[in-house]
Amino acid sequence: MDEPKYSFVIPIYNEEETLPELKKRLGALLERLDGSSEVILVDDGSDDKSYSIMLDIHQQDPRFKIVRLSRNFGHQIAITTGMDFSIGQAVIILDADLQDPPEVILKMIERWEEGFEIVYAIRENREGETWFKRITASVFYRCLRKLTEIDIPSNVGDFRLVDRKTINVFKTMRESNRYVRGMFSWVGFKQTGIRYMREKRFAGYTKYPLKKMLKLAVDAIINFSTIPLRLVLGFGFVIAGLSFFIGITAIYLRLSGVYMIRGWTSLVVLVSFFSGIQLIVVGMLGEYVSRIYLEVKNRPLYIVSNLHGFKKDE
Repeated sequence: MDEPKYSFVIPIYNEEETLPELKKRLGALLERLDGSSEVILVDDGSDDKSYSIMLDIHQQDPRFKIVRLSRNFGHQIAITTGMDFSIGQAVIILDADLQDPPEVILKMIERWEEGFEIVYAIRENREGETWFKRITASVFYRCLRKLTEIDIPSNVGDFRLVDRKTINVFKTMRESNRYVRGMFSWVGFKQTGIRYMREKRFAGYTKYPLKKMLKLAVDAIINFSTIPLRLVLGFGFVIAGLSFFIGITAIYLRLSGVYMIRGWTSLVVLVSFFSGIQLIVVGMLGEYVSRIYLEVKNRPLYIVSNLHGFKKDE
């Protein structure tokens, strides 16, 4: 088969309930495109029937290819894996849960053909999500825009179309803790967004619980900003200045005989407070140092267990 014009990258983790519908809707979309396509399903260590269903889909339609990872490496790594194996002129990233409607891709392709190298999808609503997730997402994006020096669009996930030139640049960026949407903002190039209505998950449950959401948020802030370190430094100077002022005041009062320290409560409170500040500072520094440690190891981002549909299947 000739090299495809379009590559679809879809991370899969325990999506046995959504895969048949995904294949149906995506297969119908492929027939409407103006060029050949490949669909790269990245099995990110699923422990349900997802892999066997993907094998059936591959047998039915060879355009659907499979990259099976040796374990669960995480959503962002799975996306990276798919892009590494893609060969299309345009690469489209979307999730398997069908919250991002495949039909929106037609509008993305229109903007790509106009000359844009990255076309990202902006969520106009977050149907099916809890009020807690909507509020925390809004707060997160606002904080992220203020903390980072690059322009990361709000209400934008990983659903996007990326030109081959951008993909080639992205593939040179091999950091371990990845925030893919921020990485695409960092590379620059000509970008634009299209608005769409995000749908409810077709079936199953979310694969992004609170713990993973917090980790992604930390990755986003630390990977693209040193402001937390500057804030800690500034806070340290403020506390040091306040401590100096309190010390001078205490000495003056003691010499004046106005006030004498008789108890230890205030001392305990101050020691506890400053100890907490020190732990925060050390923890913040440790988070940055730990990432340096992970990068120095230079381990591969992922390990492939099986390939299906590629020239050299393993």
